[in-house]
Amino acid sequence: MRLSAAPALFFTCLALAGCASSDPEAVTAGVSRKETTGSVAQSAAPVPSVSVGKTARLNANPAPMAQNMPAASAAGMTPAAAIPEQEAHVEQLAWAGQMRPPQAFAQETTLGMPLPGERPVAMLMPDRPPAAAPMLEPPPSRGSRMQIYSRQFRDAKPINFGRVTPKSYPVHGVDVSRWQGEIDWPRLRTQGANFAYIKATDGGDHLDPMFKTNWNRAKAAGLKRGAYHFFYWCRTAGEQADWFIRNVPRDPDALPPVIDVEWNGESRCSQKISRARVLEKMQVFMDKLERHYGQRPIIYTAPDFYEDNLSGEFLDHPFWLRAVAQHPSRVYPGRKWLFWQYSGSGLSHGVEGKIDLNVFHGSVEQWHNWTGPKGMMARN
Repeated sequence: MRLSAAPALFFTCLALAGCASSDPEAVTAGVSRKETTGSVAQSAAPVPSVSVGKTARLNANPAPMAQNMPAASAAGMTPAAAIPEQEAHVEQLAWAGQMRPPQAFAQETTLGMPLPGERPVAMLMPDRPPAAAPMLEPPPSRGSRMQIYSRQFRDAKPINFGRVTPKSYPVHGVDVSRWQGEIDWPRLRTQGANFAYIKATDGGDHLDPMFKTNWNRAKAAGLKRGAYHFFYWCRTAGEQADWFIRNVPRDPDALPPVIDVEWNGESRCSQKISRARVLEKMQVFMDKLERHYGQRPIIYTAPDFYEDNLSGEFLDHPFWLRAVAQHPSRVYPGRKWLFWQYSGSGLSHGVEGKIDLNVFHGSVEQWHNWTGPKGMMARN
């Protein structure tokens, strides 16, 4: 039976391919194996490079390769010899730009000139901006006068103080610690917090975790602020002074430091020592702070502790007195005072829960004089 010319030519080519390659799968499939090894043989053809600033064409049209195949065969090359060129093209696609880039980086299709984002910058802004904080004047520079806000506080346990009430004094403020949590200082200031005393330290090794935040934010909001230390009677005065100095910056615009002295039965250090020892420890602590900060410390105390230890003592030191039921003149007869803590149950916008409320003993003019440069010199 005679074979036509076409089948004869087909078998002739097949025979020649079988002689040129020992892998029939590579011939019949026309593609590389799916198996991979730890080492990849280098392709005979060089990997194409991308010039800087030009577009990287990763999905090049394979048509030119197919068009060149007959020419290669006519020149004496076998189809198997053309296969490595195709494999090199597949390997180049495997490493060049096919992986999804990290979200932190913008997708680029050219090298050297990134395309703009998918959305205009204006579209990235929220549809409705958040409510703006109360507008305040910038913190006063040293020597300038701050704005005084009138009292807007409320009290969860209001008290009738009689003829002279906290409202009789124009300059109000607060004292805070970690228990007030996050405070909106600009809002609190507009409610009448013109000054703030911020808890810094206890004993010789405890730092209030909110001190740094409150210290910086209160000043940024324009308040006059100072720091106070809760004194422990079972620790030496020297180590407590060192601990306070280590944690409270020396800021020329700050209010004088405060030593908080009271009996605290709930503390691990609840012992009561003699009056003489109390006065000795306080003197050591206050002398060390005055030398460091250049300002005479203020003494904060409560009625029971004052009666036991401080009546008639430290006449050259300013006092900050707690009196939440009566005017200080009734609770501490004969004692001159600088600050009066009149409530431990204050309520105000800008802080959640209750807050301690205080007043300065003087007029607005006296406040400016006391906090100004001349007042600073007089306090030293």
